Amino acid sequence: MREQTYVLTVALVAAFGGLLFGYDTGVMAGALLFLSPEFGLTAHQEGLVTSALLAGAALGAVGSGAVAAWWGRRRTLILGGVIFIGASLGCAVAAGVASMVAARLVLGLAVGMVSIVVPMYLSEMSPARWRGRMVSLNTLMIVVGQLSAYVANSVIAPSGNWRLMLGLAAVPGAMLALGMILLPDTPAWYAAKGRIDAARRTATRAGLTLTDLGVTEASVGSRERRGAQFLQWRRLRTEKWLTAAVGTAVAVGVIQQITGVNAVVYFAPTMMHSVGISVESSVHTSLVIGTVSVASCYVGLRIVDRVGRKRLLCLGLSCNVVALVGLAVAYSFADEHAVAAWISLAMMALFMVSQQAAVSLTTWLLISELVPLPVRGVGMGLAGLALWLANWVVAQFFLPLVEAVSGQGAFLLFAVLGLVALGFVLRWAPETAGRSLEEVGEGFRRRFGGAREVG
Repeated sequence: MREQTYVLTVALVAAFGGLLFGYDTGVMAGALLFLSPEFGLTAHQEGLVTSALLAGAALGAVGSGAVAAWWGRRRTLILGGVIFIGASLGCAVAAGVASMVAARLVLGLAVGMVSIVVPMYLSEMSPARWRGRMVSLNTLMIVVGQLSAYVANSVIAPSGNWRLMLGLAAVPGAMLALGMILLPDTPAWYAAKGRIDAARRTATRAGLTLTDLGVTEASVGSRERRGAQFLQWRRLRTEKWLTAAVGTAVAVGVIQQITGVNAVVYFAPTMMHSVGISVESSVHTSLVIGTVSVASCYVGLRIVDRVGRKRLLCLGLSCNVVALVGLAVAYSFADEHAVAAWISLAMMALFMVSQQAAVSLTTWLLISELVPLPVRGVGMGLAGLALWLANWVVAQFFLPLVEAVSGQGAFLLFAVLGLVALGFVLRWAPETAGRSLEEVGEGFRRRFGGAREVG
């Protein structure tokens, strides 16, 4: 019980990174309603302000793995918290488009950093029997952060104070930085640096053994020497089992973004209005979506260790495909039948529940579990880069896609991509529930070939 309490405390503190991630990705939708007329933004400039965070996140994600491997997971998260504070205040005091885009770009660096390092930290601090719930706590905090942004927008909207909306992110940024100062780094990182006493002490407090992480007395410190970035890249290119493991993690990251979540969220206000629900603004519509997301994610967190990652992800993708096909069919005769609007609303609800309870939750978890320890810095960075680039592509090209093939055509395309994703998961993704990180890596060694490391 003492070990579980300790791990839960660690998870709650580190998950402030998820809260920041969610808040900063959700707050701009409301802030733009007031920021745009004040600065006289064009549609192109609005896109720059929004997408700057995604560009920064891609850069932050790809670089964070290397920084965490060299400098430590704990200190990287402290740095992320400090960047959140500075960049959030920078957004709040921005005097024009250029300064806002610059601040959002820096803020994105921190978002990308914590999106990768928090799951990495939690997966290395949690025993296999609790790892699913502990890492998924970060995903829950992401949607709590998004809901917090929607609530803040709704409360502050009457005053039009967009600077306060954006500046509030500095508060959880400070909590993350201060909280991580009080926590240790992970046993895996201590062992990689040759600090065996610190590794053993931290592992014992968390209910882990060094064997769970593939660490022996003979191998202490050798991982880090082999883990220099250029050597990680070389091993990733030349050792098939490492390529397969990281490739699977990269694909899982892309899957989270190509299943159409942005499409459903975009059409949410239209669907609600069409069934006669009075929605005063898009801010209040977002409150409904955010509440459903939090409740669904909590359900997923409760069952992920029992059901298993692979089974839950497959269930979620299957429900997404059904919902997307239903949306496409409903939109094809929306003008002719009133019942189509209600079908659309039901399909949207099904999609959001399955996305948050299964797809988003398991993809973040799997990324943290699939990347093997010998290439963890490079591999986690690549998976994060792929996820954020896919996010950017969907955000940039969704509206042109709707104009080119119509709403129902876009939904059908996402449904096809969902089927492809489902086939990939069934064929290639391993089940990681109940297995240590070393055991997950050993599974790839056996499947794709590779000598077991002994020192």
